[in-house]
Amino acid sequence: MRELLVIGVGAGDPDQVTIQAVKAMNRADTFFVIGKGSEKQDLVDLRTGILEEHVTGEYRVVEITDPPRDRTPSDYEGVVDDWHDRRASIFEEEFAAEAGVGAILVWGDPSLYDSTLRIVERVLARGNVTFDYTVIPGVTSVQSLAAQHRIVLNRIGESIHITTGRKLAEGLPDGIDNAVVMLDAHCTFTEVAGDDVEIWWGAYLGTPDEVLIAGNLREVEDDIVRVRAELREKHGWIMDTYLVRR
Repeated sequence: MRELLVIGVGAGDPDQVTIQAVKAMNRADTFFVIGKGSEKQDLVDLRTGILEEHVTGEYRVVEITDPPRDRTPSDYEGVVDDWHDRRASIFEEEFAAEAGVGAILVWGDPSLYDSTLRIVERVLARGNVTFDYTVIPGVTSVQSLAAQHRIVLNRIGESIHITTGRKLAEGLPDGIDNAVVMLDAHCTFTEVAGDDVEIWWGAYLGTPDEVLIAGNLREVEDDIVRVRAELREKHGWIMDTYLVRR
């Protein structure tokens, strides 16, 4: 492979794909699609739907099975590092088999809570394959959340804290009143103290299955927990993002 395109494609809506991303996709010969098992086939289908919508020429799709990892490890960083190493081995093999321009479609933007760029750098560091790569930004689930709820993420003069459910469990940092939370598998918003907290929550943002809930946290948290469990049971997976604000 002589070149790799790492393309941010938004949260799932084909209309959120930028013109720059469309141009990049139409340069690619092969698209590497990372599958996460049959329960997340919807994610693969969304990517192929984006290709069908925007790519006019011929192309190949190579589906890569993502290696499993422990989701409740005692050594989180060690487990993730090992997972990245195993991912890099798989990517290296697939990249070496291609001669033209390859592309990876990344949900949202490759710079925000996504490991693709780290894996690409790890592949290059091994020294067994060489290629140039370009990053094309995309619309994030954070932007989609704000747009769908018709809100501004920060109030005048205030900052925005972007974090994960794992870090939110440690508490909001002092002086932080606006926190966007991603990758929260355990409804950690229920642990945010106080009756003066608002939440704007969204699941499957940018897709036909999108669900939105907003309101005073104490008044809607049980609804979100219930709806989230129902959706996960129905689809077999869930991707959700939310903003909490004092």
